[in-house]
Amino acid sequence: MERRLVRAALSETCSVYPDMPDRLDALGSLAGKLEDIRRANVVHHLELMEAAKAQGVQVICFGELFPAPYFALGTDPLWLALAETVEGKTVGEVREAARRLSMIVVAPIFERDGEQRFNTAVLIDERGEVLGKFRKAHIPFGGNEQGSFHENFYYERSNLDPLFPVFSTSVGKLGVSICYDRHFPYVVPALARAGAQLIFSPAITFGAKSQRMWHLEFPTDAARFNVFIGGSNRRGSEKPWNQPYFGESYFVGPNGLCENLSQHPNLIIADLDLTTLSQPDPSGWNLPRDTRPFSA
Repeated sequence: MERRLVRAALSETCSVYPDMPDRLDALGSLAGKLEDIRRANVVHHLELMEAAKAQGVQVICFGELFPAPYFALGTDPLWLALAETVEGKTVGEVREAARRLSMIVVAPIFERDGEQRFNTAVLIDERGEVLGKFRKAHIPFGGNEQGSFHENFYYERSNLDPLFPVFSTSVGKLGVSICYDRHFPYVVPALARAGAQLIFSPAITFGAKSQRMWHLEFPTDAARFNVFIGGSNRRGSEKPWNQPYFGESYFVGPNGLCENLSQHPNLIIADLDLTTLSQPDPSGWNLPRDTRPFSA
C-alpha cells in the first residue's frame, strides 16, 4: 500500500504586540489600539504560514484565539470589542494567504455572531474557501496554583449542530477540539466516529496538572480511537499578566509520538502517515470489533 503522508504544522507562540502596558491597571490605555493588536498577531501568523510553506507544510493550525493575547485571565469588558465575524478582516487575510500559498488553515478566532460571542476555529481550504467552523463546546472558569481563568465572561459554549463536525479536505478528514474540550471523554470518539483522521486541539493552558495531563490525554485518545492529534499551546508569557504558558506542542498518532521536523522556533511540523489508520493495529487489538455496548 502506498504511504499517504500529510505534512502538518502547529503554531506555538504568544501575542507579539510590542506595546502592551506593564501593569494591569493600565490596560485601559489599549482601548483605541485593539486593531493594532489584532493586526500585529495576524501578520505574525501569516509569516509563520510562509515559513511553514517553505518546509512543505500542507495544513497548519494556529493557536487558540491567535489574533489576541489571552485576555481571559481576568474580566475586562475592553476585550469584548476584539470579537469579529467570520466575514471580518482576520479570516479574510488568512483566506487570501491560504489561496496564495495553497495551504489548509485552522484559524481560531474570537467570533462575534450578532449579539453572541464564541471561541471559534474557522476551517479554510487551499483555495481560500471557508469549509465551516467549530465553536468551543465547553467553557472553563476557575483557577489553579498559577492563576485564574474566566472564559465564561467573554463567550458562550457552542450552539452548532453537530457539536463536533468533521471537515473533508484534500489531505484527509479534519476535526477540531479547542483547549478545555480535550478533557471530556466523548469528544475524540465523537470526532472519530464522524470520520476524523486528524484532530487539531489548539489550547492556551497552564498549571501543574494541565501540564501533566497534556502528555497523557492526546496519546491515549490517539491510540484508543485510531486518529492523529495535534495539540498546540502558547509558549512564554504576555504582559501585563505575565502568566507563563508551557508550550510543549506536539503531534501524536495511534502508534506514538511524531517527530518534530521544524526549522522554526514557533512551529511544530510533522509528517503524518494516514495509511497507518487503515492498517491492522500492531498490538493485535481490534477495539472497534470488540467494543461492547453498555449503560451506566
